[in-house]
Formats: sequence, C-alpha cells, structure tokens
Amino acid sequence: MSEPAAVELRGVSKAFAEGRGRRVVFERVDQTLARGATHVVLGRSGSGKSTLLNLISGIDLPDAGEVRVLGRDLTRLSEDQRTRLRREHVAFVFQFFNLIPTLSVLENLLLPAELCGARARDVRPRALELLDAVGLADRAQAFPDRLSGGEQQRAALARALVTRPELVLMDEPTGNLDEDSGAKVLELVERLVVASGATLVVVTHSREWLRLADHLWRVHAGRLEAATGAP
Repeated sequence: MSEPAAVELRGVSKAFAEGRGRRVVFERVDQTLARGATHVVLGRSGSGKSTLLNLISGIDLPDAGEVRVLGRDLTRLSEDQRTRLRREHVAFVFQFFNLIPTLSVLENLLLPAELCGARARDVRPRALELLDAVGLADRAQAFPDRLSGGEQQRAALARALVTRPELVLMDEPTGNLDEDSGAKVLELVERLVVASGATLVVVTHSREWLRLADHLWRVHAGRLEAATGAP
C-alpha cells in the first residue's frame, strides 16, 4: 500500500470577514502535494499564501472541504489532536523568526522536543549538533536579541528540525534578510531539509528558491494551481 500524500486538499474553501463583507481566499480547491518533495508557492501579497500554510498546519480550519496532512483529516481532529500532530510531525519557520526572547538559543531549540514529552538532556546532543550545522555552536547560550537577523533565522531553522519533522512549512523565510544572509539560509535548507527527505512547503517572493522546487505552485483568484514559469 502506497504512502499517503503529504497534503491533500479536497474541495477546500476559506473566507474571512472583511468590513461588512467577506473576502474569499480559497474556493473549492482540490490539490495534492507529494510526500518527500519541495513545493514552492508563489503569489501576490494578500493572495492567500500564508492562509494556505495555516490550513496545512491546522492553525486554521477550512469553511468547507477536507485538509489531509500525512494521511490524517485535520477537520476531524480536535484542537488538542491538531496541536499534537503539529508538535510531533510538522515544523514551521516564520519570516520574523518567532524565537522566544527570554530563552537562550539552546533553550529555544530544546523547547519543541520538551513539549512533545522528551527530556532536555536526551535532546541536547541533537540540538547542539544542529547549532553546529547552522554555524551557531558558539551562540548556544546567547539570547535571541544578541543575534543578527540571519543568525536568528538560522537558529529558527535549527529549532524547526530538532524533532525530525516529516513536513516543514516556511513562510517567507528569507523575506526579512539581506541577500547574503538569505543565500546562507537557502543553502542550509537545501542541505538540512531537502537532503533529509522531509516534505518542504515554502511560501516566498524570492526567485532564488525556484532552484529547489520539485513542484511550483501559484495562489491566484481563490485557486492553488501548478505553475511552470518564474514569478
């Protein structure tokens, strides 16, 4: 029996209240995102790219339809079950890092595993190995506000990988970085995420990510469509 797709969208619709009306973001979307592939999602600002990631992660639920992630229908899970699925199998990397400022870099990395029930001492070797891989071995005890933007994003990437997620979601991961820092993050994603065989879904405006794409998608007019050209 073949493995389920990483993500299946079946008749997915989503709208939000906007003033006195409603803004339709997705309307009856049917798409499948293959497991173990890198999916790059393009689209104008406000087109629904971040909403797509929120639906895939179970942070938002569709108004209609099914969102199946790693074989599980998120619309049939409780909030606690969706949270558990995220913690154990899905990682999120944000544009603005979302590191916890009162924790050291190392403590930020240990937290996701601890939330899954692991002991810090058991996860510490994995966390230190990842910090070394992203060039931050000497910043383990530093607090996030002492790191540059590029260093914070590398720390956020390392944190995302501590639990060995099957699905990694990235929302404009280099959108807040200069060209050199962005290029370094891109190289690390290729080496640490793509090479691991995890499924990657990245929302971006940057053309540099196109070279990693196994599948290119475009969000437009309420649809998620396969794309073949550059943005």
